[in-house]
Amino acid sequence: MSASNPEFEAECIRRILAGEKHLFHDLIRPLERGIYFMLYSLLKNEAEAEDAAQETAIKVYQNLHLFRGDAQFRTWVLSIARNEGLGRLRKQASRREDSLEAETDEQSGDYTPAILTSWREIPLEELERKELGAILRKAIEGLPAIYRNVVMLRDIEEMDVRETAAALGIQEGAVKVRLHRARALLQRELAPQLKGFAPRRKGLFGLGK
Repeated sequence: MSASNPEFEAECIRRILAGEKHLFHDLIRPLERGIYFMLYSLLKNEAEAEDAAQETAIKVYQNLHLFRGDAQFRTWVLSIARNEGLGRLRKQASRREDSLEAETDEQSGDYTPAILTSWREIPLEELERKELGAILRKAIEGLPAIYRNVVMLRDIEEMDVRETAAALGIQEGAVKVRLHRARALLQRELAPQLKGFAPRRKGLFGLGK
């Protein structure tokens, strides 16, 4: 994942708020992968994650005037994505408990920014072969959510500990503990299956580090 550019982001935000709405795509595009992976790690459903990603983009746009720069823009955006995902999980749970009847759809605003990337086609750039990618993806999906989210942000999105903690709303120490446990679980799960693979990239999920 490319590093954030605070100067570019600040200028983009200023111009968008001044009326140049078309610049929103330039602002959000570098964060598309992170938004999708965060939501997919929570929802474990491609279509739902895509829909939630679009809704996240809309909420980022609608609340852009509230961004004060106290945290990195990427961290702020991923927090919105996480809240969107958790909100959907809560709705799913309440639907199961109540009944299949009451569902509501809310959307408003005269401008609906679209994320143009096809979410399904975003490659996991760190996974060099399709077979290896399928094995790793399945293993990550099998992790408990608290570990899966940390792995996605730290090892896939390559966010640092501070950013990950801010995005997930947890302490930095908890990030380190969860990541250590997640990597241990992945190693245990993957060791028998990865004997025939030799990824060129060192440090994948902490292996070899």
